[in-house]
Amino acid sequence: MQVRQASLAEAIIVLNQISEFDHPETEDSLKQRLAGHTSLILVAEHEDRLVGVKIGYCLSESTFYSWIGGVAPAGRRMGVAQALLDAQEAWAAEQGYQEIKVKSRNCFPSMLRLLMRNSYLIEDIEKKGNMTDYRIYFSKLLTKKKESK
Repeated sequence: MQVRQASLAEAIIVLNQISEFDHPETEDSLKQRLAGHTSLILVAEHEDRLVGVKIGYCLSESTFYSWIGGVAPAGRRMGVAQALLDAQEAWAAEQGYQEIKVKSRNCFPSMLRLLMRNSYLIEDIEKKGNMTDYRIYFSKLLTKKKESK
C-alpha cells in the first residue's frame, strides 16, 4: 500500500465509494471548504486502486484540522486508516503544526477507536439529534522527533 498526496478528483473517487457519509461531496464542495486554507489531501492506493482518503487544512498557525476521511470497502481491515493518519500527522509536524483537531460521531466507532488508539483526547461532545449523531471533538498534541547528533 502507498500513501501519497493527491488531487481533489482522486479524493472524490474514494469518497464516492464510502456509503456511510450522509451526503456526497463534489470537487466544488471540497474546493469551497478548502479555499483560503493550507490543505493536505492524501490517498491510499492498494494494487493500483484508490482505497482511502484523508483531507485536512490549517485552522491556525499551530493547529491543523483533520476534516474528512475514510476507507472504501475494498481497503478495509488492511491498515489503510492508520497509514493515512500516520502520514497526516507526520506532514503536520513537518509543517510546524503543534496540534491536530478532528471531529467524529458515535456512528463511526472504527474512527473513534482509531483516534483513541493514537492518543487523541476527547475535548468536547456536541449533542445533536440521536445519540449516534453526537459530535465528538478530539485533539492531539504533536511532538517533534528529536534530531540525532
